[in-house]
Amino acid sequence: MPLLTFPDGFQWGAATAAYQIEGACREDNRGLSIWDTFTHQPGTIQDGATGDVACDHYHRMQEDVDLMAGLGLQAYRFSVSWSRVMPFGKGAINEKGLAFYDRLIDALLAKNIEPMLTLYHWDLPQSLQDLGGWANRSITDWFADYANLMFERYGDRVKKWVTLNEPYIFTDIGHRRGVMAPGIRDLAIYGRTIHHAHLAHGKAVQALRASGKGGEIGITNANSSYEPADDTPETAAAVELARDFDSRLFHGPVFGKGYPQSVLDYHDARNASLPIEEGDMAIIASPTDFLGTNLYSRSLIQASPGRGVGFAFAAPRLPLLPMGYEAAPHALGDFVRWVSKEYGYPKIYITENGVCDNTEPGPDGQVNDATRVELLGGFLKGLHGAINDGCDVRAFYQWSLYDNFEWAFGNTKRFGMVYTDFDSLKRIPKRSAAWYSEVIRRNGVEG
Repeated sequence: MPLLTFPDGFQWGAATAAYQIEGACREDNRGLSIWDTFTHQPGTIQDGATGDVACDHYHRMQEDVDLMAGLGLQAYRFSVSWSRVMPFGKGAINEKGLAFYDRLIDALLAKNIEPMLTLYHWDLPQSLQDLGGWANRSITDWFADYANLMFERYGDRVKKWVTLNEPYIFTDIGHRRGVMAPGIRDLAIYGRTIHHAHLAHGKAVQALRASGKGGEIGITNANSSYEPADDTPETAAAVELARDFDSRLFHGPVFGKGYPQSVLDYHDARNASLPIEEGDMAIIASPTDFLGTNLYSRSLIQASPGRGVGFAFAAPRLPLLPMGYEAAPHALGDFVRWVSKEYGYPKIYITENGVCDNTEPGPDGQVNDATRVELLGGFLKGLHGAINDGCDVRAFYQWSLYDNFEWAFGNTKRFGMVYTDFDSLKRIPKRSAAWYSEVIRRNGVEG
């Protein structure tokens, strides 16, 4: 098969999140986060696991960086645990926590791996949640202060910054559905968190510009490629509504297009209005340098006039992966084409894309995760096609470097290209790791 070569300078990396890998939750003055609280409540996590130890990255950081280098990674996206560097979310600074990320960043650079630092990947300090968390407008300033600390401490070495990871997930699933931390089910609170998350993002962007540190900054959104379940006009309209309540809700304000009117009307009609104040939308639309794109599958949409939002998710038609979503490798290229056209072809980094494949080691100790290899190849072929169609995609960060604590699913879902034995904490590179190393070496994927 021909090699589908990516543009010169295209960057290949992997991604993780602090709470999912670090462990050491009560060491070196780290404060509690909402995930520490949530995971210790009975019945919240599928298998009862917590992030208390996770992958023990806090103690095995150098081993993990050496592993990245051995795989040939050119970039690594990680997040900082806010409560590790500011135990109460504001005020006191924890030097031991800051020093850990100093060591990580220096270790990456020593191996010629570029760091991308995500400021917030869902683990809000519990002390701030006790003050209302994302529902409290003051969090926008607390977050800006935290961001300033990060820029001042690491801005000499970190030149790629992500403000928020997937605000759709931590607002909707954490505050409307309540199945993730902090476990709230309240539409009015959800409405406030949407707006405050956007405003916090905008203030962090402005803080980086004011810091004089330079570098690029953007936001990373959770995405799905929305497809119609049939070819009726009603379903076509339902697809656009679905995009309003997800894609446009979290992209539009950042690109200066505001919130979709359909979403505003929905919240207004339910006494759950977004608390927009004068000047907020301009702050939110502070120019960014790139759009971070996370995508794992598609969503099949059908019209549903009887529902308050006017659309519903249709039954899956493709094989399902262990996470319950469809194996739809075409979705990445399709979404990149849509979002590029919708927002004027911005620079895009694929900050997460991957496959849940729960293959266990065989008798020889090796992990033949063939499904991951096949689907990742499909995702990359679709991405290559989108680039050929004019989309400005500069990097791909595979989720994830290794199997980790998968939020409400605990240790039951494996996304890593490296297997983690959660008892011994041994790391075993899978077949997909060798495959990805070859993709990086060749800067391309077989077509």
